[in-house]
Amino acid sequence: MATRKQTAAAERNIKKARTAAKRQRTIAHLPAAVRKDMGRQAARARARGGKPGRGLEDRTRQQLYDEAKRRNIPGRSKMGKWDLVEALRKSR
Repeated sequence: MATRKQTAAAERNIKKARTAAKRQRTIAHLPAAVRKDMGRQAARARARGGKPGRGLEDRTRQQLYDEAKRRNIPGRSKMGKWDLVEALRKSR
């Protein structure tokens, strides 16, 4: 049985988690131009059969992120696709 103090702490944690989830950027909250660009990028990736393209621009954000992780680039989780492209080019 949980004490009142434990129950109150759990309720506070749940409330914090809910507010953090509301603030989180999701695809639905992105500008229309960004969503459209993401759709185009995904279509090109599907056309290649999911394999990375030769140029960094042809790769998906996830493929760029995996490459940045392999090269141990700091701050990669907060970068967008084009930030990752730039960081990968600088790290060569």
